[in-house]
Amino acid sequence: MSRIRPPFRPGVAGGRGRLGSGETWRDAFENRPPWADAILLRRILAALCAVTAAILFLRGDPDGERVFVVVAAHDLPPGHLLEPADLRLAPYPPATAPDGAARDPAPLAGAVLTAALRSGEVLTDLRVIGPRLAEVAAGITDARIVPVRLADTALAEILRAGDRVDVVAAGAEDPALARTLAVDAAVVLVSGPPAEAGTGRHPERVVLVAMDARRAAAVAAASLNSALTVIFH
Repeated sequence: MSRIRPPFRPGVAGGRGRLGSGETWRDAFENRPPWADAILLRRILAALCAVTAAILFLRGDPDGERVFVVVAAHDLPPGHLLEPADLRLAPYPPATAPDGAARDPAPLAGAVLTAALRSGEVLTDLRVIGPRLAEVAAGITDARIVPVRLADTALAEILRAGDRVDVVAAGAEDPALARTLAVDAAVVLVSGPPAEAGTGRHPERVVLVAMDARRAAAVAAASLNSALTVIFH
């Protein structure tokens, strides 16, 4: 005798609900078809790829967010006369490049360093003798840097960049007639080699001092025929 099949009811197969359906989420999960896991995995991977692409798009190209600045090609001493071989370009993120960083090494050829530089250190407008350094050192916009040869060369051994001094000219015939040529001037560099230890000899060194333009002219003129010295603050 043939077995009588139960009547067909939509959504029912063999006594079970449709694949992927059920009264609860647990029943639906247990009734999922075998290929559902693969589809779910592909959709998750697609969503992760879309999120990653959006992040990369918003971040931009890291290589495109670089500026080239001038850095020291090797260690350089203060007072060094810069040559093209002393400088190179290096990429920097715009946010980390210091203010006043040089972008072109060509104009720096022949400039004088005011301080020592480590290899790879960024060269800014305050690291070389120039208008910006004079303005910052003197604290005024109308500033100039004037070279001073001191009558007492031993004084140059104790002067340092940043010292504040008065520049004084001795009287041509009577030292009591000394004139103060500049007040509160700023030392920006003492050029030349220091004294040789144990020899007692003090080679002539030039002191670069920043002051306002009028006093700088007076000091430069007096240095032609008067002995100059400085008074420390």
